[in-house]
Amino acid sequence: MICKRGFSIMVLLVVISVGRSVLGQEPGVPTFAVDASWPTLPNNWVLGQVSSVTVDSRDHIWVLQRPRTVPEEQQNRAAPPVLVFDDAGNFVRAWGGPGGGYEWPANEHGIHVDSGGSVWVGGNSGQPESDDMLLKFTTEGDLLMQVGRRGQSEGNADTQNLRRPAESFVHQDTNEVYVADGYGNRRVIVLDATTGTFKRTWGAFGNEPLDSPAEPGGDESEGPSQFGTVHGIEVSNDGLVYVADRNNSRVQVFALDGTYRTQAFINQNGGSALTAAGLAFSPDARQQFMYVADQGNSHIHIVDRETLEVLDSFGTEGERPGEFQALHHIASDSNGNLYTAEAQRGQRVQKFVFTGSR
Repeated sequence: MICKRGFSIMVLLVVISVGRSVLGQEPGVPTFAVDASWPTLPNNWVLGQVSSVTVDSRDHIWVLQRPRTVPEEQQNRAAPPVLVFDDAGNFVRAWGGPGGGYEWPANEHGIHVDSGGSVWVGGNSGQPESDDMLLKFTTEGDLLMQVGRRGQSEGNADTQNLRRPAESFVHQDTNEVYVADGYGNRRVIVLDATTGTFKRTWGAFGNEPLDSPAEPGGDESEGPSQFGTVHGIEVSNDGLVYVADRNNSRVQVFALDGTYRTQAFINQNGGSALTAAGLAFSPDARQQFMYVADQGNSHIHIVDRETLEVLDSFGTEGERPGEFQALHHIASDSNGNLYTAEAQRGQRVQKFVFTGSR
């Protein structure tokens, strides 16, 4: 005989089990815990808006922040734009900002460190002239190359300039840099990573990217025929290009040549449409999981990279450790830990330690 209390508990357990099955939260989905003590800022520095974060081959974490957004009364303590920490949160180095021989972005936006150790930085300012360039540096901050010039873009057909690029990723096998070009344009543009020479470009679904907004109509189930804001980009080990189309709440997948493969909407019915801001992959060889930074709703979505099914989500709006305000970009290290950048209100970088799987 089962008492009513015992029966209720059993029903609750069944409901939880069914709910997890429906959500796809099967055993093996990664779990995380915030490390509230990470990182350690030296020199009594203050961060402004933290726009981007990336991890290099040594598991050093590179943070891009906006010194100009530090409050005026704290400007004398503003940290440099580029800061590097080890995985324990110890400070390694810092550099960046306007200098001779290159045009530093007026509003820092994306940072990427390629497998050779080169550091790529872009910006998204539109005033007074737009950040129409992408910069490549050594790890010490010495300029290697500038692609494009400030305020020179002629739109999506321009092969010499970018227009407020959001993020970049270098694919080692082909020595190409894939750019989410992004705020002023509506395209992915691919360049030679050594010379900056134009290779190819494409828009949503592999369409020709247009300067004007997409015409209304079309298949509503597929979404607009043009990108909204091309905000994040990653290339997987098996040679697929994943594009975070932030304002359209979706991730689109392409072959290296720009051939469209598939797409998935991310939290399409959330309170905010800005649900696909940044992407990162789990460190296993298959890169089984993709992590999507949901800027508008303060979540990290854990996605099956092959099926694009959302398996789990965590995070909520707030200023306490582990919560988010304007979650912007995301990165992962070789141990499966996650790092997040919060722009606008958040103004911080956080570490989420991989604690296992369920």
